[in-house]
Amino acid sequence: MAHSWPRWLRTPQVATLSILLGWLLIAAGFWGPWVPAGPAGLRVLGLDLAEYVKFIAEVRSGQIPVTREVFYLPLVALSLSLSLLAHRRELRLPGWARWALNLLAVPAALAMLPPAWTPPLLRTPEFVKQTAAMAACLALALLSWPLLRRLPAWATAALVAALALLATIPPIVAFASLAPALDAIYARPLPPGRGLWQMPLGFVLLVIASASALLRRPD
Repeated sequence: MAHSWPRWLRTPQVATLSILLGWLLIAAGFWGPWVPAGPAGLRVLGLDLAEYVKFIAEVRSGQIPVTREVFYLPLVALSLSLSLLAHRRELRLPGWARWALNLLAVPAALAMLPPAWTPPLLRTPEFVKQTAAMAACLALALLSWPLLRRLPAWATAALVAALALLATIPPIVAFASLAPALDAIYARPLPPGRGLWQMPLGFVLLVIASASALLRRPD
């Protein structure tokens, strides 16, 4: 089993560094431009898409059927993967790094808060789904050390892979369906922004490296 992994991933330290790099790419991609318009004020970040699509006429009319919450799935996967992996002994992280990663799951979840939010707003039908997602992510961040670190290695690796699929395919498919409307808004064909390749690349690296770290057997 150990020899089935790429040679560069067989060292535990390299696998752990690859996991960290995967998280960095995910964050850079999600907080990076998906709509790469020239002026900075016209760029749309992955983080902004869930709110931005509400103002696209074709989405409002139902001509383009998009569930805006799918654009929060990368944040859900980022937060939950941090909670799942932060305290895994296979990653051989020092204690301070484990708790730092565990704490990073919290701002990743809170990034789903709508702009100018208030507690009553979070209970409205428009925002109840993302509120539930935030609550689940925050709860699991609290359970990372006492519970999630005790999951079997294969189950943790499988959950990370499932989260990565959920975080990449639905948002990218939904974004692709918006392409004609976005081209019309900007009056020109738009090339894909760097976020559209950085985020999936980060999740691919996260899945491969975490599986290597968790499922490695002694040579």
